Order: sequence, then C-alpha cells, then structure tokens
Amino acid sequence: MAFQHSIGAQTYRFDDLRTLMARATPLRSGDQLAGVAAASSQERVAAQMALADLALSHFLQEAVVPYEDDEVTRLIVDTHDASAFAPVAHLTVGDFRNWLLGDGADAATLTALAPGLTPEMVAAVSKLCRVQDLALIARKCHVVTRFRGTLGLPGRLSTRLQPNHPTDDLAGIAASLLDGLLHGSGDAVIGINPATDNVPQVVRLLAMLDELIKRYDMPTQSCVLTHVTNTLQAIEQGAAVDLVFQSIAGTEAANHSFGIDLALLAEARAAALSLQRGALFADGGERGRHVMYFETGQGSALSAGAHHGCDQQTIETRAYAVARHFKPLLVNTVVGFIGPEYLYNGKQILRAGLEDHFCGKLLGLPMGCDVCFTNHAEADADDMDALLALLCAAGVNFIMGVPGADDIMLNYQSTSFHDALAMRQLLGLQAAPEFAAWLQRMGVTEPGASLRLAHALPAAFAPAIARLTHP
Repeated sequence: MAFQHSIGAQTYRFDDLRTLMARATPLRSGDQLAGVAAASSQERVAAQMALADLALSHFLQEAVVPYEDDEVTRLIVDTHDASAFAPVAHLTVGDFRNWLLGDGADAATLTALAPGLTPEMVAAVSKLCRVQDLALIARKCHVVTRFRGTLGLPGRLSTRLQPNHPTDDLAGIAASLLDGLLHGSGDAVIGINPATDNVPQVVRLLAMLDELIKRYDMPTQSCVLTHVTNTLQAIEQGAAVDLVFQSIAGTEAANHSFGIDLALLAEARAAALSLQRGALFADGGERGRHVMYFETGQGSALSAGAHHGCDQQTIETRAYAVARHFKPLLVNTVVGFIGPEYLYNGKQILRAGLEDHFCGKLLGLPMGCDVCFTNHAEADADDMDALLALLCAAGVNFIMGVPGADDIMLNYQSTSFHDALAMRQLLGLQAAPEFAAWLQRMGVTEPGASLRLAHALPAAFAPAIARLTHP
C-alpha cells in the first residue's frame, strides 16, 4: 500500500509502510548510511504528515519485516492483545500522540494499554513527537520490577554500578565497587563487562560479587555481562547467577548475529528462575522473579546487515518486543556506544535516547539508558548532561555509574557516580527503597528524606578500604 502527501505543488509518495516510517524519522547518520533517510527536510515533513493520518490499526495489517521470514515479527503479531488495544483502535497516529499528551492517558491507563501496542505503533508516534513530548509522555509510564529490590517506582532513580577493569583484576574491581557504594550507587545491579569472556572467568567474577552482596547484606543483584550461553554453562556449574544478560536486536537475523534466538532466551530465563535467588518480599510474600537484563542500541541491525530496509529506530523498538516477552528486571539502551556512523553527534544521541526510553516505557518495559558516547563522536559531556537531565525528568528507571564517567575497559564515556548524585539532588529523587534504607543503615547516607552522603567513612567498609590501600 502506497502513501502520499503534498506540500504545495510537490507530491511525495512512499511505496510501503517501511519506507514511510524511514522517511518520517528525524535525521540520523545511520539511516543515511543505510540509504533509507529522507532526501530533504521537506520530504521528512511530508512523510510525518502522511504518517500522522495513518490509522493505528494499519500496523496490524502491514508488517515492516515479513511475518514468514522473521520470528520477531511473528512474536509481535501472535502475542498482540486486541482487547488492550481496543481503547485506541480508532485513532490515527497523530490522534494517538494528542491522546497520549492528554490527562486521560495516566499511569494506570498506559499500563493497561501496553500489551495492545506494537513496537511499530510506538515508533511511529515517537517520530511525530518533540523532545518535550517524549519526556512528558514517558514520565507518565511507571514500570516496576523486582529481584532483591523494587525498581521503577515514581520519585526513584537507580544506578547500575559498573566496575569494569581492563584485566579483570579483582582488587581494581573492588576499588571501583567501593567507590560506587560510597556514593550511593548500585541499586539496579552491580554489573561487570568481563575483559576475558569465558566461563571460568565468569564464574570467578560471579563468586566475588555474590560474596560481597552476602557480606554486606545488600538488597541488590549482580550480573556478569557475558553471552547467554556462558551464563547457562555457569548455572550448570552451580555459579551464583542472579540475572541473565544478553544483547538483543529487533530482527531474527540480527539476533542470529549475536548467536541467539527466542528459544535460547526462554531456556536461559527458565534456568535462572529455577535458582530461586530473588528475595521474598514482605508485602505479598512473592519472590522477585524478574531475572533478565537486556541491552540494545540503535544501529546494531544495520551493522549486521539485518535491518530489512527499515530505519534504525523502528528496528530498535522491535527489540523491545523481544525484551517484553521475557519480563526483564532491566532494559538498557546503550544510546551512543556504537558510534557516529549511526548517531553522528550530541543532537542525534539526545533525540535517540529520549525516543528509546519513550518507546520502551509505552511498551511496558523497565527502561534505563547508558548516556554515553565514543571518543570519535561529535559530542561532549555537556551534550550528555542535557540528555541525562531530560531522561531523569522523564522518569528513566536507571542510569550507569562508572568511576569518573570513563570506562577504561570498554573505552567510552558514560555517566559517573557523581552524575547520579547530581540528578537525585536536582530532581529530588531517591534510590530504590530497600537500597536507600540500606545506605542509611550502613552509614553511607545521613538520616532524613533527602539523599545526603555522610561525612565520615562508614565503619563497615573501613577494613575493605584498608586492605585495598595496604595490600
């Protein structure tokens, strides 16, 4: 089915939904690289106008990636909840944007709607939104998950404590860990990207993190960000696995380039659940059952030659359908990590980060964001501060905590422990409730409603610091 829109005497034609979505996307270098971007700002506006007039129900009739060729498309179509979709089924994409900005679209309404939305629907409406729209709408979406703590509550900002080390040196990792804990970071997860990615090393790092969490009775969870098959082998060996990590993408072929498919992810989730390592929560007696940690990023499908002629943001949003199916504790869009080939500068990174958070939240996901850039991108710390502040105002579930904001193992710029403190102070946010109570109990923060670091070194951590400074 073709679409068209006229501006003056010029009529712009778009041959199919895939083309319409791509041409309507705000400018980014990855779509130019793929040859799917609008040729001019006028063509982009024409595509956005045509998209605004398109019925939301059309997305249930035309797939951007063929159903018969792609298991992600089959997952999206086969799990769609028609009854949840019914309240907005009569709307166009433009009307849907207006409805989302209205007072009737509150947290409870959006939670009930999420199973009825497809990734393509939310990607489409994001293309019509300004930056403030993306933030305002996402702020209304509350997605709460649990393992040992409660993440995603309103008024909370959690952090992944990321103590990476270029040689996986345990003392170096421990130093970063203590630095982060003493700055109030780590309630989302303590997650290590291993420099040496093999099963024995994964088991070694998991044992270290498990011992640390037990020693200090920390209400958080650990994760070693290795391939899912390594985690499965670690579980078979009796390792202390809290969360299963995996990078995911929005097409079957892109996921195959990561060495995964939906069946493998289902196997891993079942294995993690069988360990029963989540906490028992007193307010209902239920055990924390969110055991998956997914990371995504715009451009991964194109880099694998698996984008099917789609724009990168639409494909990115399809990855969220994969994530949603497995009920994760955390989903992290690593927004500037792939490089300027896909998001050229700070402006494109800012827009992409807010789009990803918006789309994930509308689909019912516990979205975090690695506010980051590579050293060869046209971006700097000021650009990241702007994105960070907007995301935190929009209710992002978690951000990264990296020593000095400089990951010396992955060699990119992210956010620091101090950045999280600044956002908590600026916007009046707290850590997850169980972790906030633990910080006060341990003497890391002062008693009171606001998160203020204690002046004195907490006694419980003094022996560890002494071992690190005088080995």
